[in-house]
Amino acid sequence: MPDRTLIAQAHQRLQAQPGFLRTTPLMALPGALLGAPGCEVWLKLEHTQVGGSFKARGMLYRLLAQQPLPASGVIVASGGNAGIATAAAARALGVRCEVFVPEVSPEAKRARLRALGAEVVVTGAVYADALAACLERQRATGALLTHAYDQTEVVAGAGTLALECEAQAGFLPDQWLVSVGGGGLIGGVAAWVDSRAQVVALEPEGAPTLHAARAAGAPVDVAVGGIAADSLGARRIGDIAWAVAQQHVHASVLLSDAAIRHAQRWLWSELHLAVEPAAALGVAALQTGAVRPAQGQRVLLVLCGANCDPASLA
Repeated sequence: MPDRTLIAQAHQRLQAQPGFLRTTPLMALPGALLGAPGCEVWLKLEHTQVGGSFKARGMLYRLLAQQPLPASGVIVASGGNAGIATAAAARALGVRCEVFVPEVSPEAKRARLRALGAEVVVTGAVYADALAACLERQRATGALLTHAYDQTEVVAGAGTLALECEAQAGFLPDQWLVSVGGGGLIGGVAAWVDSRAQVVALEPEGAPTLHAARAAGAPVDVAVGGIAADSLGARRIGDIAWAVAQQHVHASVLLSDAAIRHAQRWLWSELHLAVEPAAALGVAALQTGAVRPAQGQRVLLVLCGANCDPASLA
């Protein structure tokens, strides 16, 4: 299971690969603007990362940790963002990349994959179907499998985002609001925070993987739907994230599609930040009062991705 030591090692390895990853900005906002008066709110603008999402960290680290890469290249199943990140990392390292995406994935993400030189296979209704086809193909080709969220290197790479936040801010935020799909991001963030602060998991009502696991006491399959299904559309929480969450995640909160869409459009209209629905959950949690930070708390929201259809922001 990833821990602070492994995440620090991942950070060092990624820093030694210049010219790929970006140090993404922190933006400070008065809490009153988001319905949290008396609090400091910080936005981690990770949607400005290479490939438009936090996934670039874990995917590059996965490839760097597996040198030399096979001649058949790398392969991944993705709703879009993990595939984009893998394709960008593969191009930077000069290897072939094949990406399996479900039919629910938006054309904007498929176009981005092709622009990065990836071979795109559209198959299955949802992510789990694309993953099954991807695994069958991987067995036939011997390509390196990069999992969208449930590999140690992928989760540790995502955790470097939290390390970076703490270093940039000069303090550890009291509360971290983190979107959950398969759990790669929250697994990495929570492993770095390591119970030194509260980590709150945020999920759409249509894809409650961690919420359902907490209720059942173990990962379970859930039905997947709603506006964030392309990026938060895993059918069950990853094993790594589940192990981390049991120790270091304070709470799990569900949010409606309407609240997520409102937050996404608010970020565009008020701050001119174009993010996908998955990245708007933290704002939605504060705006709706689903999460109510204590007076004086410093709250960190991760804007995790930007790969959306611009027309959806109108």
